[in-house]
Amino acid sequence: MRPLPAIILAVAILLAPVLWFALQSLDRAGDEGGPAVDSGARIEIEMLRQQIESLQRHVEELEKRIAVRRDPARDELLPFYDRDDPDADWPRDTENQIIDQYTQVVVIPARRALNEGLTVATPSFLEELLGRPRTDLSDDCQPMTNPELRELLVTEDVGPIRVQMLKPAVESLRRVFAEIRRADPDLYDRIGTAGSLCVRQIRGSRDRMSSHAFGTAVDLNIDGRLDAFGAGTTQLGLTILADFFAAEGWIWGAAFGREDSMHFEVSRELLLQWRAEGRI
Repeated sequence: MRPLPAIILAVAILLAPVLWFALQSLDRAGDEGGPAVDSGARIEIEMLRQQIESLQRHVEELEKRIAVRRDPARDELLPFYDRDDPDADWPRDTENQIIDQYTQVVVIPARRALNEGLTVATPSFLEELLGRPRTDLSDDCQPMTNPELRELLVTEDVGPIRVQMLKPAVESLRRVFAEIRRADPDLYDRIGTAGSLCVRQIRGSRDRMSSHAFGTAVDLNIDGRLDAFGAGTTQLGLTILADFFAAEGWIWGAAFGREDSMHFEVSRELLLQWRAEGRI
């Protein structure tokens, strides 16, 4: 898909002051006899100039191709959009190109560096802190049999989804989604879930419990589209969600050894905070 004109224009606007300031600095240095700017700086300034000019040309070209609809009620197609063209690189049957970007698959950059400042709550830590959810485990979801842990569970709506999790985790989720709704209502309306509580062992392991077994994790998606597990890619919308969850103290599964970008779980630090507050 072509870059959106708004994005290109925004980048140009951001770069323009940088170039203007750099050029003014050069002029002042020459007029006032100040220290000369080294060649490396001049090269960077020229590269900025070329980038801005290239962006401006791109914007002008796109503006020529976009026609104003004379009668919006007729929902006419833009002139360069051919619905029947199998090679068309614009999305089909859509009214908002920006919103459609949320499900775009992107590579997760520097994913191992994600979750900085937060620690994953390991299965052994969770069991020591909360107790064992049930005595026997399998690869399938089973009921929680630990009565004390079960008492901490609630099933509630938290904005766009319904979850069954530890009560403080649900309260935390509600704050996360409220902030997402305030900042990006379009994305908020498209959030779905692939599950929360699931008392089982980590698939491929023997008797190592998933964080889902303790009610401290939830799997999310955009428009109900499941992300490919372990592919190192994710939906653009999930990368946006990750920032909101990190601010609340949640771990994003995109950084796991086996990448799982739909997975969000409560960090060790947040769990210890809840224990100190007497909430778990």
